[in-house]
Amino acid sequence: MKKIKNALLMIKRNIWVLVGFEAVFKLLSTLIFMPLFLGCFNLIMKYTGFTYLTFENIFAFLSEPITLLLLLILIIFMTFYTMFDITTIIIILDLSYQNKKAPILDVLKLSFKKCLRIFNPINITISFFILFLIPFLNIGLTSSFISSVSVPEFILDFIKSNIPFLCIFALVMVYLVILLFRWLYSLHFFVLDNVSFRKARKLSKNLSEKRHIKNFLSMFIVQFTMVLLYLIFIGLGILLILGIQHFLGNIVILESIMTTIIWVFIALSLIIFLLLITPISYTTISVLYYDLKEKREEEIKYIEIKETDVGDKNNRKLKKIILGFIVLAIICGSVFTYGIYKGKYNLNIEFTRTLEVTAHRGASLKYPENTMSAFKGAKELGADWIELDVAETKDGYIVVTHDTNFKRTAGVDKNIWDMTLEEVKELDVGSFFNKKFKGEKVPTLEETLEFAKNNNIKLNIELKPTGKEHDFEKKVVDLIVEHNYLKYTVITSQTYEVLENVKKYNKDVETVYVMSLAYGNITSLEYADHFSIEATSVTKSLVKKVHKEGKELYAWTVNTEDSIMEMIDLKVDNIITDDITLAKDTIISSKQSDLISEYIKFIEGWFA
Repeated sequence: MKKIKNALLMIKRNIWVLVGFEAVFKLLSTLIFMPLFLGCFNLIMKYTGFTYLTFENIFAFLSEPITLLLLLILIIFMTFYTMFDITTIIIILDLSYQNKKAPILDVLKLSFKKCLRIFNPINITISFFILFLIPFLNIGLTSSFISSVSVPEFILDFIKSNIPFLCIFALVMVYLVILLFRWLYSLHFFVLDNVSFRKARKLSKNLSEKRHIKNFLSMFIVQFTMVLLYLIFIGLGILLILGIQHFLGNIVILESIMTTIIWVFIALSLIIFLLLITPISYTTISVLYYDLKEKREEEIKYIEIKETDVGDKNNRKLKKIILGFIVLAIICGSVFTYGIYKGKYNLNIEFTRTLEVTAHRGASLKYPENTMSAFKGAKELGADWIELDVAETKDGYIVVTHDTNFKRTAGVDKNIWDMTLEEVKELDVGSFFNKKFKGEKVPTLEETLEFAKNNNIKLNIELKPTGKEHDFEKKVVDLIVEHNYLKYTVITSQTYEVLENVKKYNKDVETVYVMSLAYGNITSLEYADHFSIEATSVTKSLVKKVHKEGKELYAWTVNTEDSIMEMIDLKVDNIITDDITLAKDTIISSKQSDLISEYIKFIEGWFA
């Protein structure tokens, strides 16, 4: 209880300074510094002669000595910027612990001065701690600039499907957790004691000895409590909205004003939560730090800043500014909401979605992948396209299969290039999925083209060359042309050279470059008509850039409602999914946009 009381007092003493600083810092991060760091990275690419980055060329980019040097400089400055956020919070909390007001300008000057120490080579490891270790573990200590990066779904699938790799990954994670909690107080020692980061880590290790589990539990409980309090606030807001709609349904103007106030309340609750999560995390660490110092009777070095009337005046101005924004938001929101009721704004807008759905390896969620059953299922479920993979047999036939070895799908440890078409046709590629599909055969590309043509469904044919093929691209293109299906087919590949070969052989074939990583000026790739990007790499600016060049962007592999909605919002042209039904239903439900009705439906769903 004493620790909780100390934490609350520490936050309360300078809460407006903390909230105000975090608000400004986050705003500057979004509007200025993140674009600035991104621009610097683009300059590095331009200087080293790279216009785009994919998994095919990223290692070449990183192997350039000048690249590593420039990236190191960029990382150091990113560390400085992030460290400035953390240092400022630690200083404000230290002044709160001394029961002093924090004059924000003096705090910022001191924070800037202390952060300059990261440029000393002896403190180089602080970059690893701040930019990589803390965000990677995602325990809520991340600063407002650095946050966790979404891990692509195909990487997660690879980790989950490889037990040895999963075990290694788990052990690494455990080690990093231990490392983090050994270094938990290192930034406090670095800032407050003015020691090197190396010595700060050593002091932190000594202070946290035999307390790693307690520290972890303390951090977990604090953050869990924060989330719980936020949900309680949101729950109260939702109840008020439902109450207002029930009792004030006939008083339009009053309902409009009151509903807007509640919406602002909910929005502000979220904003305040986001602004406080980092300070509260560091408050927890600070309380533990001071408590351990006192118990061990170690010297506590305090920040020396004189309190002034100017600091109090600045804090009072900050309160007035925040209050003014709240009032302005309520007024503007009320006017807008009332305008909706009066019919001045029509948010119930119908619009046409051109987003198409591609069945990944056919309807692979319900049928064995890359089989005729999966292709028929895709057609029945309403897919616009079928995505399939092709390979070449020993005797030169093109068949549909993702794996070049049949161990996983047929239980036969043989490679496609060592088998004739007759041997491949003897395999059972259905039983691995479900016994009811026993006897399912590997289809040829020719059979697939005939099915697609008879059922008016388009084909996304991916080529994964192994080096064992002969005229691979030519054979695939010839089959498509022979069946007169060029207008309804795209050839895709993760190997850019394949697309180049296809285009040089037949310029009328539409090609799609499949990319796990896409950064820079990818539209300069002349042999790619369109791009298929792993969903977590798709951004608004990337979609805009591709569309500006008259090209399309596909997203793969999108299997959740949230990710599908995100792709809809980003305005991609095609989503590749295992769950066709979910994708189609989500797209249909997104065709109507009614802010109020959708919001109320969401609220009522919480209490259904």
